Amino acid sequence: MPTLMHWHKEVIESVSGTEPSKRLLVASRRYYRKHIADGTHIAVVAQIDDTDVGCGAICIYEELPSPDNPSGRFACLMNIYVRREYRGHGIGHSILCRLVEKARHSGCDKIWLETTSGMRLLYRATGFTDLAEINPDIDL
Repeated sequence: MPTLMHWHKEVIESVSGTEPSKRLLVASRRYYRKHIADGTHIAVVAQIDDTDVGCGAICIYEELPSPDNPSGRFACLMNIYVRREYRGHGIGHSILCRLVEKARHSGCDKIWLETTSGMRLLYRATGFTDLAEINPDIDL
C-alpha cells in the first residue's frame, strides 16, 4: 500500500501540478484496499537497478457483452507515468505492454485508454487503434 500511495501522489503532483488533498488520499487508500483485493485494480511499477522509475494501472469493469466485446469485460488503462529522467528509454512502452498482458489474462476483450496528448504517441506506437481496443497483432 505505501508504494501505491507514493506513486499515486507523485502522478497527481506531476500531471496536475498540485498536491492531492488529505481527503483525496484517504479516498484513494480506501479504493486501493477494495479494488486490489477484488482484482479490479492491477498496478505495476517499473524498476531499473532496484530503483522505481515508473508505474501504471488498469481498472477492470464489466459491460453488456457485444460483438466488439464478447466477454463484456474491459480494462481502463490509467496513470501510466515515467519519471522525467527515465523517459525516452522504452519504459512507458514496457509498462503499457505489461498492463495489456494483465488485461488479457483477466479476460478483457477491450481496453479503454485514459490519455493526455503526450500518451497518444505511446499508444499508437504500441499498436492501439482509434477505437482503443486490444490489437490482436501486438507482439507482447
